[in-house]
Amino acid sequence: MSVKQFISENQQRFIEELFELLRIPSVSADPKFKDDVFKAAEFVKESLEKAGADQVEVCQTAGYPIVYGEKIIDPSLPTVLVYGHYDVQPADPYELWDSPPFEPVIKKTPRHPEGAIFARGSADDKGQFYMHVKAFEAMMANEALPCNVKFMIEGEEEVGSEHLDIFVKENKEKLKADVVLVSDTHMISLENPSVTVGLRGLAYMQVEVIGPNRDLHSGTYGGAVGNPINILCKMIASLQDENNHITIPGFYDKVEEYSQEYRDNLNKAPFDLEAYKKELDIEDVHGEAGFSTIERVGIRPTLDVNGIWGGYTGEGAKTVLPSKAYAKISMRLVPNQDHKEIAKLFEEHFKSIAPKSVKVKVTPHHGGAAAVVSTETPGYRAADLAIQEAFGKKAIPTREGGSIPICALFQKELGLDPILLGFGLDTDALHSPNEHYGVKNYLMGIETIASFFKHFKEEASK
Repeated sequence: MSVKQFISENQQRFIEELFELLRIPSVSADPKFKDDVFKAAEFVKESLEKAGADQVEVCQTAGYPIVYGEKIIDPSLPTVLVYGHYDVQPADPYELWDSPPFEPVIKKTPRHPEGAIFARGSADDKGQFYMHVKAFEAMMANEALPCNVKFMIEGEEEVGSEHLDIFVKENKEKLKADVVLVSDTHMISLENPSVTVGLRGLAYMQVEVIGPNRDLHSGTYGGAVGNPINILCKMIASLQDENNHITIPGFYDKVEEYSQEYRDNLNKAPFDLEAYKKELDIEDVHGEAGFSTIERVGIRPTLDVNGIWGGYTGEGAKTVLPSKAYAKISMRLVPNQDHKEIAKLFEEHFKSIAPKSVKVKVTPHHGGAAAVVSTETPGYRAADLAIQEAFGKKAIPTREGGSIPICALFQKELGLDPILLGFGLDTDALHSPNEHYGVKNYLMGIETIASFFKHFKEEASK
C-alpha cells in the first residue's frame, strides 16, 4: 500500500483522533487548566509511541513539559526535527462561540465547503502538529520513512515558550538535525498554496495607570482628580500619529527599509482586498500610511491594544471614578528589532507621557525575535516540491504577521532555518471564538508532509 492510499483509507480515524486531542482544554495561560495541559502532553506521548517513535518522553521543565520522540533509521541519512505545540489560547468569551470550544464539530464554511473542524486549537496548533504525527505513522506503516525524524512538541507556545530556550540550549545534541519543520502558520488558499518565509517578532506588555487610593464618587470628585481610564486612553492614543506611525522614540531605528522592487514582488501574491474587507465586515482597511495591506502585515512593525479594563463594567450604572486602569499592549516586530530593547523603549516612553496626577506601572510579559528564511535551501526546495506534488502548483513564498519565537531560537542555537509549512487559512479565526480548520487542509497537510520527507532526502543529498 502507498503512503497516500494509507492516508486515504485512515482519514476518518485521523479525524477522530484529532477530536480526542481537541477535547482536552490545554490552556497554558490559565492555571485552572493545569491538569489538562499535562493530560494533553500524555496524549501526544501516546500518539507518538503508537505511530512508531522511539525514546518518547515527557520532558519536565519549570513550566509545562516538552514531549520528545525520535525515529533514527540510519544515522547517515538526513534528520528532520518537527516542532509544534499542544497548548492553546483561552477560549473566552465562551458566549461568542456557535458551538462549545472544546467539543469539536464539523461545519461547512464559504472557505471550507468540504467542512471545517470547529474547536479551540483546531488550527493553532493541534490540528497542524498532529498532521506530522499522522504523516509519520503513514510512512512507518508502509516502511516508507526516508529520513530520520525527531519530534519536539511543547506546551507553552501561547505564553511565550518561556522554558523552551533552556531546553534547546541544554539538549543541542539530542536536537541535532538538518532542518526544522513547523506547521503553525497559514497558506494563502488551497488554490494558491504558499510557504511562509518570514515571521514578525513580538513584545507584549501590560500597563497599569494608578490614580487615587480608592474608587471615588464621580460627582464629588469628577473634574478635580485624574481619571485613570481617561488618562490611559489618551496615553494609548498618543502612541500613534495621524499616519498610524508609532511615536515611541527609537522604535524604528533598526527597521529595515525594503527596495521598491522587493515590495513590488511581495505584492504580487494573490490578494483580493474587497474579499478581505467583506470577510471581516469592514468598510475599509486601516494601518500605516504608505504601505499596502500585505506590507503592513509582512514587513512593518505594529502596536495594538489587546485588552483594556478598569472601573465598573457590570449591569446598570455606577457613577464611579476608578482608582486604576489597565491595558495589554502588543508590538509586532520586524527583523533587527530586539524585543527586550523595544520593551525598554516602550516602558520609558509610556512613563514619560503620564501626567503627574497618576502613577504608571509597566510589566513586560513575553516576547521573541522575528525570523526570515531563505528560499534557496534544501528545506525550502523540498517544501516547494512537496506542494507541487500535492497541489499541482508551485509554492508562493510569503511573509506573515504572526510570531513564533522559537524560530529565531532555532536559527541562533541550532543553526537551522525553520521551514514554515502551514496549512491553515487566515480566515480560520485563530485566537478568536469559532476557531476552525478545514478537513481538506488537515488531510492534504498529512499527504504533503509525507511528500516533504521524500523530497528532503533527495535535496539534502545534492
